[in-house]
Amino acid sequence: MKVEAEQGFLIVASNNSTDDYIACARVLAKSIKHNMPDAKVCLLTDTAIDEDIFDYVKLFPHGDQSTTEWKLSNDWQVFDASPFRETIKLEADMIVTSDISHWWEMLRHRDVVVATQCRNFKGNISASRYYRKIFDLNDLPNVYNAITYWRLSREAQEFFMLVKNIFNNWDTYKATLKGAKDEIATTDVVYAIASRIIGIEKVTLPQSITYPSLIHMKSNINGISSEDWRKQLVWELTNTDFRINTVSQQYPFHYYIKEFAKDIEPIYDKLRRSTRAI
Repeated sequence: MKVEAEQGFLIVASNNSTDDYIACARVLAKSIKHNMPDAKVCLLTDTAIDEDIFDYVKLFPHGDQSTTEWKLSNDWQVFDASPFRETIKLEADMIVTSDISHWWEMLRHRDVVVATQCRNFKGNISASRYYRKIFDLNDLPNVYNAITYWRLSREAQEFFMLVKNIFNNWDTYKATLKGAKDEIATTDVVYAIASRIIGIEKVTLPQSITYPSLIHMKSNINGISSEDWRKQLVWELTNTDFRINTVSQQYPFHYYIKEFAKDIEPIYDKLRRSTRAI
């Protein structure tokens, strides 16, 4: 790998038959640039993309090795692909709602940091375990790969090589888990197993530190009945704030409903044009 910049954000995005993750990644990049104009953003994908919102566009350095259209098992390639000495990986279907550049100083206390805190739109750490049954059955670390930091180091390389090994040998690993007979290899579960093997204390920050953390808009986390949160909640994006039901969102916002990218992108474009006109 070649280091081209000291630090930046990396977004992994490959389209499939139902979801336009490239569009999501583009909107995420626009949200990052809106809140942190000098931030560098890299798109990691399987198709040549020409979008000026990305400072770098990288193809999977080891090719597309996934056996499903979701391409999750390519995730381990982020270590070799990143052009940054320090990287924060973000899932594509998110937006960054504020300047989080102060995170870097705290994150670099570890070679790898995986988020462990998931919040509802009110900013409260979620107590819901609806989506984490396999974690609870197996006492897996409660990690969220949606926000993952690493710096160029042997320890980070070992972490992602372990992620690769787990994906490639999923049948062997899932045989050691309770209730996992039909479980597919999701990135969160794979990261959780890797974190347990390496030592959770080595790849997370103490719980008393409030970040890295994300707002997750799945229904059971937010106590709403509709899977599409847009049907029950009202959102607003201004030049300085993003709000849900008037509540300012202070953490990266995992909107989950991929079509939301189409809702919000025109507003980011308008905000970018107005900023350039000043």
